[in-house]
Amino acid sequence: MAGRLEGTVALVTGASSGIGEATALALAVEGAKVAIAARRRDRLERVVEEIGDADVLVIETDITEEGAPAGMVEDTVREYGRLDIVINNAGLMLLGPIVGAPMDEWERMLDLNVRALLATTHAALPHLLSAADSEPRKVADLVNVSSVAGRVARNGSGVYNTTKFGVGAFSESLRQEVTGRHVRVCVIEPGMVLTELGSHNRPEIIEQMRSTFGSIEGLHASDIAEAIVFAVTRPRRTAVNELLVRPTEQER
Repeated sequence: MAGRLEGTVALVTGASSGIGEATALALAVEGAKVAIAARRRDRLERVVEEIGDADVLVIETDITEEGAPAGMVEDTVREYGRLDIVINNAGLMLLGPIVGAPMDEWERMLDLNVRALLATTHAALPHLLSAADSEPRKVADLVNVSSVAGRVARNGSGVYNTTKFGVGAFSESLRQEVTGRHVRVCVIEPGMVLTELGSHNRPEIIEQMRSTFGSIEGLHASDIAEAIVFAVTRPRRTAVNELLVRPTEQER
């Protein structure tokens, strides 16, 4: 039933494509005002066109830059006066052996998958706590998009695993800290999703990924968006803390 998020404001990072784009669309359908953040303004404008008549704020930003996460949150609250839902979706997956790996790939993943997520969360928490203490829902939601790689370590995924295991640990510690104040913390752990996430890898890694996962029918971004909407539309009494969503054919 549409309209379950009327009167709320959501912020989605990495909203220019894939899971972020699909989630922004789904939250808007539920009646939320949505701030969409990413580096590619042209892609964000396309998302606005897809959403249509809903109230959308475009924030062109690189959240790995110092001060950018706080500025993004401030822009959202300045525009809409509150913040009820944060979807930490922006992420980078660069796979390959640890031995001889390009250190810049590790740094890029740590910057986006961990540091930017922490900074966004830090900036958003005062507003989420305030929203949880007020109408219309008297509850707020932080959703951190992790991965099955946050549960299962694999050869060739070492530092990506490190970032996603870290997201899980941070989320659980924060959950215990704020759940009594009705800020719900949820970790979404997708398996293989048909997005551009894997395309940033080196050619030889992309070929290995095709060999490993090419025969599997992957998830669509909308499948994960539906899981996120499910989590944030539960009654105030219900917290969905963790959701693992894999393609039916994916074994690990």
